[in-house]
Parts: sequence; C-alpha cells; structure tokens
Amino acid sequence: MDKRHLIEHQLTSKELFKGDFLHAFRDTVRLPDGASASREFVLHPGAVMIIPMLIDVQGQLQLVLERQFRYPVAQVMIEFPAGKLDPGEASQSCAQRELLEETGYQAEQWALAGRLHPVISYSTEVIDIWFARGLTAGESQLDAGEFLEVFTASPAQLLEWCRDGQVTDGKTLTAALWLQNVLAGSWQLQWQSAVSIDIAG
Repeated sequence: MDKRHLIEHQLTSKELFKGDFLHAFRDTVRLPDGASASREFVLHPGAVMIIPMLIDVQGQLQLVLERQFRYPVAQVMIEFPAGKLDPGEASQSCAQRELLEETGYQAEQWALAGRLHPVISYSTEVIDIWFARGLTAGESQLDAGEFLEVFTASPAQLLEWCRDGQVTDGKTLTAALWLQNVLAGSWQLQWQSAVSIDIAG
C-alpha cells in the first residue's frame, strides 16, 4: 500500500525542554499538501511491560499486578509491572530487571508478545509486551522514592476491572487484550528460557 500521500517531512526542529526524563521538541513539518504545521512531541527511551503468570496452590492461574500512585493523574492505578529501558539495554534484560526490582519475582520462561505505541500523538514511546511464567518469589528491589503494592488477581478479575473502569491504564488494557487471546488459544506465544543477567549491574 502506497503511504506517501500521508507522510509529513521535518523542516526545522527546536528543543523545548530537557529534564532528567523528558525531552521535548517543537518541529515544523511540511504537510502532504505542501502547507506547513507545528508538531510538539516528547522523545522517550522506550519501555517494557511484563504480564507475569503465576500458578497458585490451588493450581489456578493468577496474574502479578501492582498498585501505584501516578502523580500526573493523581490516582492510584492498577498496572502490570513495567519500566523504561536503560541506555543500551536489551528489551528482555530490561523486562527481567524490572520484574525483579518491582515485584521480587524471577521467571524461568519469557515470550515477547508484541509492541505498543501508547501515545502516538505526542511521544515516541514504544513498549515491548512480555509474558513471563515459571515464577519464583523473592525480595523486590525498589528504587529510592518508589512506592507500590504488589498483588495477584485472576484473569477474570482483571477483565472485570477493565470493563468496569477500575483499570484505565492504556498499557494494562492492551495487556488484557493479549492475555485474553492467548488464554483462548487465538494468539500464540514463542516461549524461551530466561537469559542470565546481572541484576545488580
């Protein structure tokens, strides 16, 4: 399919803000009809989200989730574990690190499900979606100033919370779509063994 009639081309770029995390720009672009327009956006290093699957003592599937206060929306949100990539960090290494740091769990097997662009209108952010299973519990390693509550819920509970508006985080809603289709057998995953990484490093 020819997409050239939709593409915008950068003419100029101006840095607006550079903080510890956010890096914002205002570009001038040439539109497909030849006119120009302004585009403001935020550069993002990329991130991962993990869907950790745990079998409880009754043999039932449970999901490892988090409750965390998110300052911009002033709400405690229900989310899957997630975090941004460090410079030069591989996606799976980041997923393993974030799962351990935030929840204390390590997983024997991992599967890369897909990719998510959560805010395409104003950010370059892309999130890789990982499934994890064969979990072993341990101690979390939260960053200074990071406060969250780790808990488990069944897939049915999560879907009810999505339906009822208790879960509104975009990445977690996308994860619920993936989970629903994987559990139904409609979408397949390619599982692989965990890659050994130096979490402390």
